[in-house]
Amino acid sequence: MPQHSHTTTLQNVTCGLLGTFMVVAGTGHLTFARQDFQAQVPDFIPLNKDAVVLASGVVEIGLGLALLLLKGKNRGRMGLGLAAFYAAVFPGNIHQYTHHLSAFGLNTDAKRLARLFFQPVLMGAALYGTGALQTLKKRK
Repeated sequence: MPQHSHTTTLQNVTCGLLGTFMVVAGTGHLTFARQDFQAQVPDFIPLNKDAVVLASGVVEIGLGLALLLLKGKNRGRMGLGLAAFYAAVFPGNIHQYTHHLSAFGLNTDAKRLARLFFQPVLMGAALYGTGALQTLKKRK
C-alpha cells in the first residue's frame, strides 16, 4: 500500500490490515460464520437476526474495501466512520457476553469478557491507521 502524504508507513500497514480484516469478516457474515454472527445480534434489535448479519456483512465489506482503496483525507473520514461502526456493533459483543453465547471459539465468560476490551482497540486502530485524528485536527 503506498504511503500517503499525511500517514506514516505504520499507519498505512494498520489501515491495510484493518481493511483486509473487514473484508474477511464481512465475507464471514455472508458465508462461513453466518450463524456465529447471529449470536451477537441483541434481542432488542427488532429485525430478523439473519437479515442483520447479512446487511452488516455487506457494510463491513464496503468499509474494508474503502480502507484499502481510499486515499488522503477521504481515508481519514472513512476511519471516523469505521470507528463509529465498531461502536455501533459493540452492544452485540455485550449481548454475547451477558447471554453466555458461544461463538467464534468464545466458549467461556472469561473469553467473552476479554473480547469486550478488544473493541476499543479496533476503534483506536481505525482512527490511528486512517489518519482520522490528523484529519480532525486540520479541520479545527
